Amino acid sequence: MAKGYWIGRVDVSNDEGYKPYAVANLAIFKKHGGRYVVRGGRFTSVEGQSRTRNVVIEFPNYEAAIACYNSPEYQANIKVRAPHSIADLIIIEGYDGPQPSES
Repeated sequence: MAKGYWIGRVDVSNDEGYKPYAVANLAIFKKHGGRYVVRGGRFTSVEGQSRTRNVVIEFPNYEAAIACYNSPEYQANIKVRAPHSIADLIIIEGYDGPQPSES
């Protein structure tokens, strides 16, 4: 079964106001089997527009990723984040099909 992912791009306008959101996410993601794959770090924007922070969170499957987003805990946490940032977030199903073979 393919995993599920959140892919988020965020511009934070108030680091101190944003911190409680980030701290609360640890328990919320854990409850739904989520783990950070990318959390900040160095990046190069090679096409299109970017934001200052990037995050990829992996879940056991697409349904768990959706359930986490729709959970009462995360929905409440969005209200903590919103005054301090602008975010783009997608939830996407991973790919379990064939991969290109190495030459």
